[in-house]
Amino acid sequence: MKVIVIGAGIVGLATAWWMARDGHEVTVLDEAEQPGSGASFANGAQLSYSYVAPLAEPAILKTLPKYMLDRNGPLRFVPRADPGQWSWLLRFLAACNATAAAHGTASLLRLSFASRDALHAMLAATPMAFDHARNGKLVVQSSVQAMQAAQAQMRLQAALGCEQQALTAAECLALEPGLASIRQRLVGGILTPSEEVGDCHKLCLELARVLTKPAFGATLLSSTRVERLVVESGRLRAVRTSRGDHEAELTVLAAGVGTPTLGRSARVTVPVLALRGYSITAPIRASNCGPRHSITDSARKTVYAPLGAALRVAGFAEIGTTTPTPGRTEALARETEAVFPGACDTAAATTWTGLRPATPTSLPLIGPTRIKGLALNAGQGALGFTLAAGSARLLADLVAGRDPPVDPAPFRP
Repeated sequence: MKVIVIGAGIVGLATAWWMARDGHEVTVLDEAEQPGSGASFANGAQLSYSYVAPLAEPAILKTLPKYMLDRNGPLRFVPRADPGQWSWLLRFLAACNATAAAHGTASLLRLSFASRDALHAMLAATPMAFDHARNGKLVVQSSVQAMQAAQAQMRLQAALGCEQQALTAAECLALEPGLASIRQRLVGGILTPSEEVGDCHKLCLELARVLTKPAFGATLLSSTRVERLVVESGRLRAVRTSRGDHEAELTVLAAGVGTPTLGRSARVTVPVLALRGYSITAPIRASNCGPRHSITDSARKTVYAPLGAALRVAGFAEIGTTTPTPGRTEALARETEAVFPGACDTAAATTWTGLRPATPTSLPLIGPTRIKGLALNAGQGALGFTLAAGSARLLADLVAGRDPPVDPAPFRP
């Protein structure tokens, strides 16, 4: 059947891949000139399959007031006179309990592991170059309390299939000598050998290349702004764009932070809010003082991912900011020099800021809506790169009537 996918980020393009693989006639619409120009452009680069716990969890309730007041904190909430924001926040607060967090973690881990399998299947079928490597991930802790909490989470996730190990500070330094600069505050860390890295933007470009080959036969329409979804008698009749109307038997809304606005045009409420993130990508110097594994500095809420000849550094999460906060990328550069002094040329770094589409529970919305012919694949938040392939596979299975690899109920719109 004819399928339209709205959005040429990693989630939309992965959706197009699985739909085209099933033999559907796929058209991808995106307002940008180039695929992967939004949240997929310069994210944290970590395919972090074992670190998908929801943002909404009980401990955050104690720190939320601080985050609302601290302009320079790693997580910042900026209240606005927006009913959608406050509705989202109330749902977020309702999800900040142990039961919801445990259920959310279990559901996201299942989807994450399915996503790892789905991405590997995609690469086996259509090899793509995007600086992909399985180099493992080390999450370092700077307090005894934080390390104990991380070990408790590790034990919980072990029962769900995660293979991780707790390291002492000395073991962390033996694994990553470049961390010597934070020796005084380093308490320990959690190592996950199976984690991966990759350049999400490069993968988007590769997916666009693969999809337009005869084997898939998809059509990618860039510089095409979707203006509204035309609904008649409970069915999606057309996608109205800056280049005319497009019709299909199924339309998948995977437009990232633009999903709620387009959903409203079809009278579908999509509880997705934009989380702003920041990153720098700095050339690695010819030295051995940089990280070999992906590193997450838990205390600083900063991630470091070796990416080919560069180091991707990402951090900060801002809820409700309509414009970038000055000084964020400079702060990432300073933090990089403090943690890995001399490892890369931060003066030559490229900078980025973008908006990630997040749901209150961190569970993405995947599946058909009450409007016939309209489905969602949105709300992956900061986990878009990690969850994209599995989310796309899940939706394709639902459309085809196959049994999906994970229970779709937790992600049902």
